[in-house]
Amino acid sequence: MQESAIDYERLRHEAERVYLRYAREAVEGLGFCPWAQAAREQGRTQLRVVFGREPQLTAALAAVTEIAEQPQIDIGLLIFPELELDRLPFAHFVAELRAADAAQRPIGEAALAMADFHPNARADQSTPERLVPFVRSAPDPTIQLVRRSALDAVRMTDTQGTSFIEPSRLSLAQLVAAQTPAPLATRIARQNARTVERLGAEHVAATFCEIVRDRDASYAALGLPPRSWAKVGG
Repeated sequence: MQESAIDYERLRHEAERVYLRYAREAVEGLGFCPWAQAAREQGRTQLRVVFGREPQLTAALAAVTEIAEQPQIDIGLLIFPELELDRLPFAHFVAELRAADAAQRPIGEAALAMADFHPNARADQSTPERLVPFVRSAPDPTIQLVRRSALDAVRMTDTQGTSFIEPSRLSLAQLVAAQTPAPLATRIARQNARTVERLGAEHVAATFCEIVRDRDASYAALGLPPRSWAKVGG
């Protein structure tokens, strides 16, 4: 029996809908990103769905270029609802895409930072950095694009606080640490690790799993075959 054709317009709608559940209920609802909600509500976020079970570097690079050329967009999300890449191969694909984008621009002038999100990640709480893939458990393989100028603005805001520290009460190590704050990514990773510890990894995983179940049901209704690595609660 011949398989029915996928309705790609409906798949696009469902991929965006399910991602937005993750954005609202996990990223924003659990407090994993300090600027995601404001960017979304102010219309500075753009979602793009990229089809294909195999990695499409040309299509992904074109989407990155189009988003880079829209200065009003601070966050772009490339969503891959069909992609047959598990977490580590997907991270390698994102690295390849990052290199391809950098190669078409002057050195050091890439407009967008890229991060890989993938649903097939478990909670490793041994260090904040090892927990990052779990926090980034989007329902589909997703590439987050963040405009570097927006990141710079966040860094500047963070370093221009008005709190006063009495130097005489600090050790030399504490004083140096206060004057040289950790990189933004490190601070976010530490904050998210504290959030997962406070809420419990099981509670956070349950939020992710409910969204994945929604994804599986909606994609199955469209006739989309499951990906080899996909599993509820992965």
